[in-house]
Amino acid sequence: MSAHTTNQKLLDWVAEVAEMTTPDEIIWCDGSKEEYDRLMVQMCESGMAIKLNEEKRPNSFAFNSDPSDVARVEGRTYIASVKEEDAGPTNNWIDPVELKETMRKLYKGCMKGRPLYVIPFSMGPIGSPIAKNAIELTDSPYVVVNMHIMARVSTDVLRLIEETDEFIPCLHSVGKPLAEGEKDSRWPCAPMEDKYIAHFPEERLIWSYGSGYGGNALLGKKCLALRIASAQARDEGWMAEHMLILRFTSPEGKQYHVAAAFPSACGKTNLAMLQSTVPGWKVETIGDDIAWMKINPETGRLHAINPEAGFFGVAPFTSKETNPMAMASLDKDCIYTNVVVTPDLDVWWEDMNIPIEKGTDWLNRPWTPDMKDENGKPLKGAHPNSRFTAPAANCPCICEAWEDPAGVPIDIFLFGGKRTSTVPLVTEALSFEHGVFMGATASSEPTAAALDLGNVSLRFDPFAMTPFIGYHAGDYMQNWFDMGEKLGDKAPKCFYVN
Repeated sequence: MSAHTTNQKLLDWVAEVAEMTTPDEIIWCDGSKEEYDRLMVQMCESGMAIKLNEEKRPNSFAFNSDPSDVARVEGRTYIASVKEEDAGPTNNWIDPVELKETMRKLYKGCMKGRPLYVIPFSMGPIGSPIAKNAIELTDSPYVVVNMHIMARVSTDVLRLIEETDEFIPCLHSVGKPLAEGEKDSRWPCAPMEDKYIAHFPEERLIWSYGSGYGGNALLGKKCLALRIASAQARDEGWMAEHMLILRFTSPEGKQYHVAAAFPSACGKTNLAMLQSTVPGWKVETIGDDIAWMKINPETGRLHAINPEAGFFGVAPFTSKETNPMAMASLDKDCIYTNVVVTPDLDVWWEDMNIPIEKGTDWLNRPWTPDMKDENGKPLKGAHPNSRFTAPAANCPCICEAWEDPAGVPIDIFLFGGKRTSTVPLVTEALSFEHGVFMGATASSEPTAAALDLGNVSLRFDPFAMTPFIGYHAGDYMQNWFDMGEKLGDKAPKCFYVN
C-alpha cells in the first residue's frame, strides 16, 4: 500500500506501467512550489533549462526543443475507437487492440534511466461539478512543471479519487531510455515514425509516446480537455468545446458571458484578452482556449468553466501592440519554449517590436537579426510555433469568476472566421439550429502567403474543432442540436462574426 493514496485502482495502474516501462524510481507529485523549484534546478543543472534574468523575468525559464519536436503531430494522432466508423472522417483510426500492441512494445523499458512522475491533476476548479480528475504518468520533468501551470496539480485530487474511484488515466513517455552512464540530450524524444498520440474514447484513456512538445505531452490540454472530454460530454449530455470565455459588464452592472470559437489565426487569443474602449463597459477573461459547459440544474442554463489553469500561447504575433494583456501575463512565473534568449538572459521573438543585436536562437545557436537562411531569406530566431506557458492568474484582466466551481451562464455563442468578401461582419442566427449551421460552416481564407495565384480557397473548420473531435464529426454536430433541444428558450443566442 502506497502512503500517497489508498485507491487500489490507481496503485495497480501505476505498478502496471512501472513494470512495463522500468523507471529508476517512482515520484508522486504534489503540485507544490518546492517541487516546481527543485525540478527547475535539476533541469538548469542538466542543461535542459535556462534560468532567465531574475530582475526582468522573475521565476521564469527557457527551453529549446529538438527540431523534430516543435508542434502537435496530427498525422501521428489517433482515435482508437472499437469501431472505425465511430472515429468518423476527420480522425485517424487504428484498431485499439492493434495500437496497444504496437505501443506496448515501444513502452517496454522506455523509462530506463529516468524517474516515473505521477501527476494528480484536475481539469477545472478542484471539486467543481463540471471538473474532471486525472492522473498523468510521465518521465519528463518539463511536462511536470508545465502541468503545474496548465492544470491544478494537487494531492487534493488524490483524495477526490479515493472518494469517487474515478480518474482519467494519461500515460506519456518521451521515448528515450538511457543506458547506464549515458548523458541525456537537452530535449529527449523519439524519431517521428515512433511518435504516437493515442486516444481510446470508450476507455477514457490516453497514451502518448515519443514527443515532449506541449500539445502531445501535456495530456490535460487538447488530448483530455477536447478529444476525450468531447466523447465523454456526448455520452453524459454536456459540451467540451474549443472556445474562449469572456465576461462583459455594462455601465449598469449587468453581466453577459460569451463563448467564442474561431479557426486558427483568426484572433481568438486577442479577443479573449480584449480591453474595452466603450465608456462604462468592462471586459474580463475567463478562458482563452477551452470551455466545458453543463446545464445547471437550478437555472436550466448552460454554465461554463475554463478547465485549464494557464495559457499555452504562441509567442510570435504576440506583442504589446496586438495583445498587451497577454504580454503582461508573461512578466513572471513563465516557461518559454523555442524563443530567442538575449545576452542578458531575457526572451525575444519576432513581432515583439523590440530591437535586438544578438542572442541564442531556438536551435541554441548564436544568432543575429541580419542572418539569412540557405535561400537568402531572413533566418528567424524564434520558431514560428514558439510558446509561452503562463499562469492564468497572472493576466491583469482575469475575471474573479474564472475559478467559480459553478461556472458562468453563457448568454451568447460567437462563431467566426476571416473572409475578405461575401460574409457580413456580424450576423445573428434566426434560431439555435441556425446557429449550429453557422458553427458547422465556420471557415477562413488562408493567409496571402499560402494562396496559389488566382485561386482563392477556403479552409473549413467546423466549430474550430476539426483536429479535436474525439468521435464522429456528424455525431458531434448532433450533440449540438440535442443540447439546443434540452436548453429550449434558455439556449444562448448565436452570432457569426467575420
